[in-house]
Amino acid sequence: FTGFWLIFICLFFVSSSGHLSLHRHRQHSGKEGQVLHRSKRGWVWNQFFVIEEYTGPDPVLVGRLHSDVDLGDGNIKYILSGEGAGTIFVIDDKTGNIHATKTLDREEQAQYTLTAQAVARDTNKPLEPPSEFIVKVQDINDNPPEFLHGPYYARVPEMSNVGTSVMQVTATDADDPTYGNSARLVYSILQGQPYFSVEPQTGIIRTALPNMDREARQEYDVVIQAKDMGGHMGGLSGTTEVKITLTDVNDNPPKFPQSVYPMSVSEDKVPGEEVGRLKAKDPDLGDNGLVNYRLVDGDGMGMFELSTDSETREAVIKLKKPVDFETKRSYTLKVEGSNPHVDPQFLAWGPYKDEATIKISVEDADEPPVFVAPSYTFEVEENAPQGTLVGRVHAKDTDVANNPVRYMIPRYTDVEQFFSINSEDGMITTTRPLDREALAWHNISVSATEIGGHHQDTKVRVNIRVKDVNDNPPEFASNNEVLMCESVAPGKVIETVSAVDKDERTHRQHFTFSLAPEVAHNHNFSLKDNRDSTASVYVLRKGFSRLTQDVFYLPVEINDNGFPALSSTNTLTIRVCSCDSKDTILSCNVEPYVLPAGLSTGALIAILACIVILLVIVVLFVALRRQKKEPLIVFEEEDIRENIITYDDEGGGEEDTEAFDIATLQNPDGANGFLPRKDIKPELQYPIRPGDRPAANSVDVDDFIKTRIAEADSDPTAPPYDSIQIYGYEGRGSLAGSLSSLESVTTESDLDYDYLQSWGPRFKKLADLYGTKDCCVNDVDDGEDS
Repeated sequence: FTGFWLIFICLFFVSSSGHLSLHRHRQHSGKEGQVLHRSKRGWVWNQFFVIEEYTGPDPVLVGRLHSDVDLGDGNIKYILSGEGAGTIFVIDDKTGNIHATKTLDREEQAQYTLTAQAVARDTNKPLEPPSEFIVKVQDINDNPPEFLHGPYYARVPEMSNVGTSVMQVTATDADDPTYGNSARLVYSILQGQPYFSVEPQTGIIRTALPNMDREARQEYDVVIQAKDMGGHMGGLSGTTEVKITLTDVNDNPPKFPQSVYPMSVSEDKVPGEEVGRLKAKDPDLGDNGLVNYRLVDGDGMGMFELSTDSETREAVIKLKKPVDFETKRSYTLKVEGSNPHVDPQFLAWGPYKDEATIKISVEDADEPPVFVAPSYTFEVEENAPQGTLVGRVHAKDTDVANNPVRYMIPRYTDVEQFFSINSEDGMITTTRPLDREALAWHNISVSATEIGGHHQDTKVRVNIRVKDVNDNPPEFASNNEVLMCESVAPGKVIETVSAVDKDERTHRQHFTFSLAPEVAHNHNFSLKDNRDSTASVYVLRKGFSRLTQDVFYLPVEINDNGFPALSSTNTLTIRVCSCDSKDTILSCNVEPYVLPAGLSTGALIAILACIVILLVIVVLFVALRRQKKEPLIVFEEEDIRENIITYDDEGGGEEDTEAFDIATLQNPDGANGFLPRKDIKPELQYPIRPGDRPAANSVDVDDFIKTRIAEADSDPTAPPYDSIQIYGYEGRGSLAGSLSSLESVTTESDLDYDYLQSWGPRFKKLADLYGTKDCCVNDVDDGEDS
């Protein structure tokens, strides 16, 4: 502080005593009293200085302006302009003294440029040309150092050598680095010793201790200080934090926590099941902490295998082959764990591997019985009696308890129950005789279960072959008939027969043939054994005729050479057929040869189908003709008498036709075969049947109609007449003749119709029409008109 004021006072006095002025240089001539003038040099200035942050009670005198033309009489006026003129810097216009009215901060503005001028007070006429000068703000140490980028984070590998650079920190100071020591910084470490150090001039942080282990401590908080004034007393300082992390290196070998690992496995485990796990510890991280495992020794290397769990990085021991408690009860394995990535810098710290021993004990399990053979094959003769021994199966309990075993045959393997087994000793016997020809092999299963255990069972396959016995006689290989021509020549072979046997055929098996004793001396056929299991049939005579005898039966005895030998008699059927000159069979008494040669079965079926269809058509045609039969007396379409039905003016009209079916009336001439044509007037008159013509004076026409109806009903040969026939013909021998008005026009009738008056009210209309000749003619005309 004392030095500061000394500097300030010195600057003040220099500024005051050595004030800036304009010197007039007068040159004296060689003649005394003569004054020589030369042009002015102008104002001569030096820099002014003012200390920043001055906080005194009075304004600070910065300096004084003075012109040589100033005689001190107050006629000169000083004017100040430029940066801060009038606000920061003020001037006494009479004396030229300049004062700073405000506290200045060099960090805000280090200097100010001002312009000074001297003018006449009364006329404001410039007496001196304007001139610039600079006022510099003198720096003081008022700004501490700052770390602009803190806090900092740094990483350095563990086990680094002493002096390994970690990072560099840099602080800044706003003071003037060119003036004094206000901005000269010195770095020091306040926190983080003795692990790290910092270079005072550069701020570089370095390791200070060897063998710093990440596994012991991974992070460090370091505090760095920067101090100005070169670190001397009174300087200002600033701090920052640096967080330093040690990165991992592979400096630790893997280590098994235990030297011996006990494990166990049950003998009922299957290959692939897990037995146990173990893991070597490695405090390193990432790839540096990876551990690979392998089996290196032990008597269980063939029974067990090792793999690595990709997630937990554990060594997994698995069963490779089934173990047996009764055979071997313990195994030993040696496992090695090693780092796959080794840092050459730390090889001397190795070896980077470790070993552990695994002791595996085999546990006893209740296992199912085991058959002494994987499968069994037995033989038994067919037709053997019930209870015949087939064979024996045997199973034993492999457990220490050695429990007894019970046997059974699952029914689904022997559905028909051909066999039974003794549950205690495993003896298999037959339950009934077997037939090789029905089933040559029987494939069954036998189940064994230990008594007193967990009722576990095991099964074994038993194949039983039925041995052949010669119990089937030989027979013809084919039962086809032998066809022989009537004109066959004596001595000709008409057939070669062979035999088969259902028994098992062997390479030594053969058959012999002979005629049965009852036909051994027949005169028709003979048999020759060919000694190759065949025989030939010969014809002994000629002159066969199928009309005389069309079929011959030849019994043949066949013998085999089995043990015991069996024989059978088989009948050979020989059918006589007619043949052509080339011995081609034309016809036999059997169905296939009755049909014409060359006509196939399909063609015959087609022909028969056509015949049936034609017959059906004929039958349908006849049936339709009978159902819709034309009347015997044909009506032509233009028959004028048809109109009688249409006019409906005779008889009782529609009431009569509804009350009585006149279609039942018959033509009495039908019984005699005389059917007159309706379009031709009958020319012949037949005599009236006795009793047919009623008396002239009879009024009972109902009897007449009933008689006609009875005759028609009893005549089966007369076809029924329709209503037109009845009106068209009224009977032969009728006294009235035809009642039709159609013929009354052209034919004159001499008949007397007066008797109609006596027929009753039902025939009154007819009586009125035909009672008199005049009225009848008129009525007929009217009828025709109608």
